[in-house]
Amino acid sequence: MSIDFSQQRWEQLKEDYKLWWAGELKRPLIHVSNKDRDPGRPEPEIPSHWSQSFYDLSVTSEEIVDRWDYDLSCRHYLGDSYPFVLPNFGPGVIAAFLGADLENGERTVWFHPKEEKEAKDLSLLGYDPDNLWLNRVKDVSKAAIERWEGLVQVSYTDLGGNLDILSTFRPAEKMLLDLYDCPEEIKRMNWEAHEMWWKYYNEFTDILHPLNPGYTTWTRLFSEEPFYILQCDFCYMISPEMFEEFVKPELVASCQKLTNSFYHLDGPGALRHLDSLLEIEELGGIQWIPGAGAKPQKEWPEVYKKVRDAGKLIQLQGDLDTLDTVATAVGSAEGMLLCGNEISAEDLAECKLKWG
Repeated sequence: MSIDFSQQRWEQLKEDYKLWWAGELKRPLIHVSNKDRDPGRPEPEIPSHWSQSFYDLSVTSEEIVDRWDYDLSCRHYLGDSYPFVLPNFGPGVIAAFLGADLENGERTVWFHPKEEKEAKDLSLLGYDPDNLWLNRVKDVSKAAIERWEGLVQVSYTDLGGNLDILSTFRPAEKMLLDLYDCPEEIKRMNWEAHEMWWKYYNEFTDILHPLNPGYTTWTRLFSEEPFYILQCDFCYMISPEMFEEFVKPELVASCQKLTNSFYHLDGPGALRHLDSLLEIEELGGIQWIPGAGAKPQKEWPEVYKKVRDAGKLIQLQGDLDTLDTVATAVGSAEGMLLCGNEISAEDLAECKLKWG
């Protein structure tokens, strides 16, 4: 027994997503996969891990992909969902590509510089084709593409946001002072990070295409055209004026290089920058994550109304009640995508009946 998906379903999904990105799909997209299927094959010996960096390097890429294949075969893909894998080596793994040490935590990955340098002595330009982590991510991605030949959507690894990558090498408390003491050095390094980010993005594009059905990231948003979800978690510590000066120009440049783009807005401290983000014409939408300790997504109607009024798309994480509450608050569920797990087919059918 194989993964419960087909090329015919891919064709329908591609058409629906194309309409969604264009603002022409008169219903929400709902990405739901339930782990309730007999895989029809033995379970591999190696366990599932949140990050593939948790596997010892003696575990081959093919063994990792075979574990993924088993896990994917255990799922039913409902609504607008599809089989998807993320070569996950931690958020902002470009830091490791640039020489930082990678440290596995309990359910996260940390990056640490081998040595700390002053801003004036630090450069992020330095491509190493023999970097261990770069080649490990490439090998896993290649093995996945070769195994499934387009049946499974293989995601880009989590490349991270540029200032977040920079803050690995210039820790946040020092970089905050640098914004005042040597702002031009931070701008220089941010554009260096931009250059390297796009070098790695294009390298992974060459691996993932043309066999991949399209483009996606850790968010499970799908696009047939070049896409990424951009972010800057560092920005929760800076003012709107600093965001305009240090963050926004690079975001605009990246949005202009992508056909479809989203922004990962993380935590209440980042909300001060929402108005500025919504001014970026090329930015397609917002994924708002309130974060631990904050009100759940459905209790922020003012955020979603502002995004909707700006003509941007919305991605939600959670259950059908989240979609129902937010859609009711803003007037419709058009232009929304809900990513959730373990939603029954009956509840999904009721949701389709309500929202078209």
